[in-house]
Amino acid sequence: MALTRFERFLASILRGAVGMLFAVFQLLAQLRGADRSVRRLPPITNPLLMVPAMRVVRWLNATRFSLALQEAAQVDKLIEEETGGEDVLEDRLPLLGVPFTVKEAFSLQGMPNSTGLVSRRGVISATDAPPVALLKRAGAIPLGVTNCSELCMWLESHNHLYGITNNPYDLERIPGGSSGGEGSILGGGGSVIGVGSDVGGSIRIPAFFNGIFGHKPTSGVVSNVGQFPPASGQQPGFLCTGPMCRYAQDLLPMLRVMGGANADRLSLSSQVDLKRLRFFSVPHDGGSPLVSPVDQQLVLAQRRVVERLEADLGVKVQQLKIPQLKYSFQIWSAMMGAPGKDGKQPTSFAELMSDHGKKVWPLWEMAKWTVGLSKHTVAAIGLVLVEMFQRSQPTQFILQQKESLQKDLEELLGTDGVLLYPSHPHLAPKHHHPLFTPFNFSYTGIFNILGLPVTQCPLGLSAEGLPLGLQLVVGKQQDRLSLATAVFLEKTFGGWRDPGSIATATTQLDTWRGASTTTS
Repeated sequence: MALTRFERFLASILRGAVGMLFAVFQLLAQLRGADRSVRRLPPITNPLLMVPAMRVVRWLNATRFSLALQEAAQVDKLIEEETGGEDVLEDRLPLLGVPFTVKEAFSLQGMPNSTGLVSRRGVISATDAPPVALLKRAGAIPLGVTNCSELCMWLESHNHLYGITNNPYDLERIPGGSSGGEGSILGGGGSVIGVGSDVGGSIRIPAFFNGIFGHKPTSGVVSNVGQFPPASGQQPGFLCTGPMCRYAQDLLPMLRVMGGANADRLSLSSQVDLKRLRFFSVPHDGGSPLVSPVDQQLVLAQRRVVERLEADLGVKVQQLKIPQLKYSFQIWSAMMGAPGKDGKQPTSFAELMSDHGKKVWPLWEMAKWTVGLSKHTVAAIGLVLVEMFQRSQPTQFILQQKESLQKDLEELLGTDGVLLYPSHPHLAPKHHHPLFTPFNFSYTGIFNILGLPVTQCPLGLSAEGLPLGLQLVVGKQQDRLSLATAVFLEKTFGGWRDPGSIATATTQLDTWRGASTTTS
């Protein structure tokens, strides 16, 4: 299904217009004297922050580390008083003493729950969201909450309450969103494990940009209760809560805990033989005129994964083209705005921004924003403007594309298939640059609509020293397949890298290019 002449014309017009706007933006940035040097976090010096959560548990049981928090002191006392041995504690409290952080959109008792909305500045959570409560019940210790985009509907974690969050690999770049605070603190070594949510890529994009692992579970396994804003319309079926961490081995135990009784549906204790799985690779979405082409470094990284799977596991990775993926953004947008089973439309973004207060008028807010008087970010105001012109019902053509894609992928993946797919067309962009490529998140968003589980994996660093990565997509309730494959890729490509201790990855990239040239 090649691009039509009209689609090619539309693409050229859009890219020309965006190119002109972007040129103006760059000129203004230069006039402001932007620092072009790459600034990263300093190296991590605390060894406790450099190990997986599962090793933290073993260390605590063995040596009783003294932590500063009161909960940690209670953990030490519990370990001291336990007479049944380490195995008893590990079975009852699998995350005993492990520090974790939580996206601020979730309720964490005693902590803010504003979701970046200035009007919610004083909102303090009285209870814990169910996934947070389950982690605490498993012995994990919350450190606090982390920044997100305003109302969780943009891929830059920026709001007028807490400000803007930076990427630890380059402070001039974004950490993604909406779980960008989680991605940043985990990628920078400030937390061990974290809780994120994902309705269009909000776990996977920050995981990608910050060089960590993230997992969007099968829809309905982990509770979404206790988040603001709550999902409405058909959105509850697309929103997923899931784990984020630096080490692949931590994903499965976190998911088992966060899923509670629902985790039994995933057969997480079953062994996975990677050599018996079927692997597929799709290098791009087929050429949507709304979405940027995939960066060649990401194309090369995905090709390298294919080569290693074939060489190390003895499998044959089949490269595919899936034409319906070209309509990923249109499918996501239509379904997110569709009414629920009760016939009610989802709560509008304008209503959420007003938060039961004074109505938000987007044109007036945009005028105030130009002189620095709006309480809302330009991305949030822009989303309200876009919402005004959206269709309330999906077109028949888009519904057909969605149903066809759903059927084809479910048949393709079955119970033993793993699909390799780019996470995003670009490496972590500089601050505010996503305003010029607003539809690029469709590489992740489409799998929310399809309800498929996806694991985001880091794959080393680019020539600029930025994280590379890809998504592993599997069939419904087959989460264990992508989690096991993530462990393999971590061992093969090195997983997370300390951003304070890295040099440019040009040598690594040249090695990959040479290897790909000799094998092609």
